[in-house]
Amino acid sequence: MRQTETGFAGLVVLEPRAFGDARGHFFESYNAQTLARLGLNAAFVQDNQSFSTAGVVRGLHYQNAPYAQTKLVRALSGRVLDVVVDLRRTEPTFGKWYSIELSAENKKQLYVPRGFAHGFSVLSESAEILYKCDNYYHKESEGGLYYNDPVLAIEWGIEEAKVILSEKDRVNPLLAKANYNF
Repeated sequence: MRQTETGFAGLVVLEPRAFGDARGHFFESYNAQTLARLGLNAAFVQDNQSFSTAGVVRGLHYQNAPYAQTKLVRALSGRVLDVVVDLRRTEPTFGKWYSIELSAENKKQLYVPRGFAHGFSVLSESAEILYKCDNYYHKESEGGLYYNDPVLAIEWGIEEAKVILSEKDRVNPLLAKANYNF
């Protein structure tokens, strides 16, 4: 598995080695020993899977400590623009965002350490993503950021008029008003 640094401490792109032939392809999408050799030691306890249609933006979501989550995110089908915002006040990348296209075709994965808000936009007709979490969902600890915060100025890769949000995500606060404890 190839690891690419992002410029954000602990946030890395992982690219599994795929073996293909006339029948299709095979790749190992997760191996705890391989990740440990790369210095990524999250003990994942929960898998979440999400299916969305074109124009959907989900996020930006996080859970506050002590229920914060490290995530390993990948696309099972379609294409998404995966986006994270660093909420770790002690990091030089605090308040900055990073994005990467994840697709079934490119097989890239994003390893997101605790302390980031996470979201994605669907760039294809539909997309299904899977993300492993190292902590269980805890409703009372969840938080969010408004996806279109002008201070963040995230480029979601879809026209504003075509964005589809949940009711919950419509009322997420701006970064300046958000409650997080990283």
